[in-house]
Amino acid sequence: MPQNNQPSADIMRKKQLGRIHQAKKQLNLDDETYRALLLRITGQRSSADMDWRQRNDVIKEFARLGFKEVQASERKRVFAGAPKNIKEVPLLKKCEALLANKKRPWSYAHGMAKKMFDVTRVEWLNDQQLHKLVSALQMDANRDAKK
Repeated sequence: MPQNNQPSADIMRKKQLGRIHQAKKQLNLDDETYRALLLRITGQRSSADMDWRQRNDVIKEFARLGFKEVQASERKRVFAGAPKNIKEVPLLKKCEALLANKKRPWSYAHGMAKKMFDVTRVEWLNDQQLHKLVSALQMDANRDAKK
């Protein structure tokens, strides 16, 4: 069987749908406006019901309206397990930096919180507990710096 370097229709469909939904979010379209635009361009109210040409037409219209596709390499990385309130709590930023220096995941810090304080997630620690956790991570970093 000859190899075909063309992506399958299903993969192309998913990519197009992803671009459409990325554009909807980037352009801050509410659902009613979004569906009206789809209806005007293709006669369909759902991008899932469109063929590839119709989806392409919608993507072109979004580009005309100012949509700029964001490549995966340009997106901000979100690390699995990272606390949701990391921007509001400076000690969580310090914790993230210490974890990153050692190339450790957030699950490492969550495990330390569980062992040290019997609290499942780092973001649930009080200020005193969080300070102790960061101190422990810092001592670990200092230990490696001496070697």
